[in-house]
Amino acid sequence: MGLDFFEPIASSLLPSLHMRICSLLPGATEVVAALGLADDLVGISHECDYPPEVKNTPVMIQAAIDAERSSSPDIDRQVRAALETGRHLYALEADRFARAQPDLVITQDLCHVCAITPDQLQHAIGALPKPPRLLSLNPTTLDQVLTDVERIGEATGRETRARTLAAELRDRLQSIRTRVAQVRERPQVVCLEWLAPLYAAGHWVPEMVAWAGGVDALGVAGAVSTQVTRDQVVAAGPEVLVLMPCGFTLNRTLRELERLPVDFSRPGWQTLPAVRTGRVFAVNASAYFSRPGPRLVDGVAMLAALCHPSVFGGAVPPEVRRVNLFEQDPMLRAR
Repeated sequence: MGLDFFEPIASSLLPSLHMRICSLLPGATEVVAALGLADDLVGISHECDYPPEVKNTPVMIQAAIDAERSSSPDIDRQVRAALETGRHLYALEADRFARAQPDLVITQDLCHVCAITPDQLQHAIGALPKPPRLLSLNPTTLDQVLTDVERIGEATGRETRARTLAAELRDRLQSIRTRVAQVRERPQVVCLEWLAPLYAAGHWVPEMVAWAGGVDALGVAGAVSTQVTRDQVVAAGPEVLVLMPCGFTLNRTLRELERLPVDFSRPGWQTLPAVRTGRVFAVNASAYFSRPGPRLVDGVAMLAALCHPSVFGGAVPPEVRRVNLFEQDPMLRAR
């Protein structure tokens, strides 16, 4: 039995309510499209790239940092400097936002390094002749992510479809849990949300590991991601090590590994069980781990296949690469 991945419902299958929706969260944009309302989007964030049908929607957010051209340490330094000086990391295109005249704006107040601040948004909304409804999503757990699917359905008049979608996602989670229950072992897993400096993933990721039949050795479910040291990673002794830099695609992560300043030859890395058994993996974090949306369930399926390959056919899932941290040629680290 193969992995079952989420496909959004085409917007043509459901009648439009002709709302004017501005979604400033990639995960929320995916939900809006899954509810058949992609054509009602009048604005999205710079990171909203899925499903493909939303890519021609006007972009309302501009980032101050070019994450594609900056390395992990460079991004970290720029973010820290901006937070220390009070500079905004993102700018809202106020004129474009005003022309869009949204009825509903979906945003978040969970992570100020991921999106515009509430003050920036309120300032832009205050300039509109007719204030839109504001829906703020701040999930820290998987259950809250699925509840937010239902909240978006209520805000857009798609309550029934949203409840059905949330139920389908919960059923898939339960199906994964049932399959991994066939094996007693629960491997120790470390998920690194940033590589330089090292951060252990928090929020919903430790829950994802648990649903997949693993034990997150460093992350805390529902809590923020935390900076960790090499010694902490070594002491955790992960049997599965997953590299999932926040917001990075798989290709972006592989490029990062080519220029990573982390010295994997230092004592300790070689002793990790995950390294000794070839269970270090890079994943598409942007699609399946960073965004609080429907495809987190696909991320759980990926983790389950990495934690319990004997249950899921042994193949490395799509958009996952096995990584050899000690390959001298960086271009050959992933295979």
